Amino acid sequence: MDNFDELLVLIDEIKVDNQHNLRDEMVKSIYNSAEDIARKVVTKDESKKINIDSKIDDLLTSKLTGFPIMFILLGLVFWITIVGSNYPSDMLATFLFNIEDKLTNIFISINAPNWIHEILVLGVYRTLAWVVAVMLPPMAIFFPCFTLLEDLGYLPRVAFNLDKLFKKCGAHGKQSLTMCMGFGCNAAGVMACRIIDSPRERLIAMITNSFVPCNGRFPLLIALSSIFIVASSKYDTILSALFVSFLVLIGIAITLISSWILSKTMLKGIPSSFTLELPPYRRPQVGKILYTSLIDRTIFVLGRAILVAAPAGLIIWILANTHIGGISILSHAALFLDPFAKAIGLDGFIIMAFILGMPANEIVIPILIMSYMSEGAMLELDSLEAMKELFISNGWTYLTALNVMLFSLLHFPCGTTLWTIRKESGSFKWAAVSAIMPTTIGIIVCFTLTQIVNLFGLL
Repeated sequence: MDNFDELLVLIDEIKVDNQHNLRDEMVKSIYNSAEDIARKVVTKDESKKINIDSKIDDLLTSKLTGFPIMFILLGLVFWITIVGSNYPSDMLATFLFNIEDKLTNIFISINAPNWIHEILVLGVYRTLAWVVAVMLPPMAIFFPCFTLLEDLGYLPRVAFNLDKLFKKCGAHGKQSLTMCMGFGCNAAGVMACRIIDSPRERLIAMITNSFVPCNGRFPLLIALSSIFIVASSKYDTILSALFVSFLVLIGIAITLISSWILSKTMLKGIPSSFTLELPPYRRPQVGKILYTSLIDRTIFVLGRAILVAAPAGLIIWILANTHIGGISILSHAALFLDPFAKAIGLDGFIIMAFILGMPANEIVIPILIMSYMSEGAMLELDSLEAMKELFISNGWTYLTALNVMLFSLLHFPCGTTLWTIRKESGSFKWAAVSAIMPTTIGIIVCFTLTQIVNLFGLL
């Protein structure tokens, strides 16, 4: 009987493989026949015009040059986003916190109770101000750059290059596009999964999108790599960027591995055919690019983030300012989580910062600083050196910093992304899977790294 059952399983596998190969062969045969017909009936005057699109495609889709060009272009977009967003972020933060001062003066002038001022201004408004100041400039730069590549006709070439890699993982080539969109915002990356026709592969893309760091996590990764991982030198900026890029590659690798695991377990199925006719290159439409990137993507995602961050500011203030036995609820929770946190190379306050930072990854570092300084409102230090001294005085080592970066890369998505997954999938189940799966992987990675370092005395 066991042999008979094994034979049935083998037959089913052969059927699946044959269906998959048959589909590919049919598509290949159709295109070969179309090319033969076109070659027989269409004549070209080669002396008059060179097909520029074909020459460009030879470079962009080549096995030799396609991937290097793709990484250079996406890296350029990433560099423009990081460098270009610093100044407007500072300006926006200054503007928004000036408004905070004016709100404080208004509350004082009307003799409002102090606790109302602290809840609404230091709690709710300050959280909103941080989220907007950190999220808006990078998204306003990244999304137009990304949309420009899309409008030029380059992104279909990216999907073409990565299709085979994703197909081997049981996923879809278009997942590469949604993954790239996730660098700007994971919620936007989830919405971009609509371009995938197969419901099964669309779910795989949505669940694994958070493994690529969004603009809310980049400030933490860049700051910690600058002050802990990279030694001070004239090349520290370049080395820091290289280390963050290495973390991004880890995220992409885990995206592929997780997609393969999901395709073999919870989301089994036959990979859908990805027949992509590469569109011609076209002149970008500036008006369309600005509307699509700023209205459809930036404002939409920012609006959802604000709706999630407002109640989070209230909760954070209550936890930090409600005391039991002379200790805040936030500190009690951190002490409770500390033994588990130590096992994975963190501490209780770090875990609480990630939990309370679920509404928006941008507020993780301010919450952590607030916790270490025992203040009742979110804070931000004036320099990276001051931040390093604060963290070291609270027991941080290079291993702690590395684990924080890895956990930031691999933990649950922000509240906005989870909400978007719930909306797009129509199920709380897949939103829960999207939170549990990356967090479990993050815990395993940090635990393994910590135990190896401690076992061999590498620190």
